[in-house]
Amino acid sequence: MTPQEFNALHILHVSGVLILLSFTFLAFAAAPETKRRVLTMAGLGSLLVLLTGIRMWQAQFNFVLAGWIVVKLVCWLAVSAFGGMAYKRREKAGLFAVLTLIFAVLAVVMVYLKPF
Repeated sequence: MTPQEFNALHILHVSGVLILLSFTFLAFAAAPETKRRVLTMAGLGSLLVLLTGIRMWQAQFNFVLAGWIVVKLVCWLAVSAFGGMAYKRREKAGLFAVLTLIFAVLAVVMVYLKPF
């Protein structure tokens, strides 16, 4: 992988994370009528995170499954699910927001420390 490709993937990956997180947090407070638009945008951000993450995983680690990658996949899956759950269970939106924040910080810690 060329440095330009890696930089482009990294920028797209981080942009996807920002899109996913921003629309997930919007889902916690938005009116029920906005469900389709908000979840569509969160889904597009989630897809962007998945595709760029898989390509960088393949290029850098040749699909070797490290523990920190598994943790990041679980964090991605959880954050991707919380937006839809927030629309179904409005009374637990605060809990989902806190869990989203915890999973997002945990994913960042895993990527920089790679503890296992």
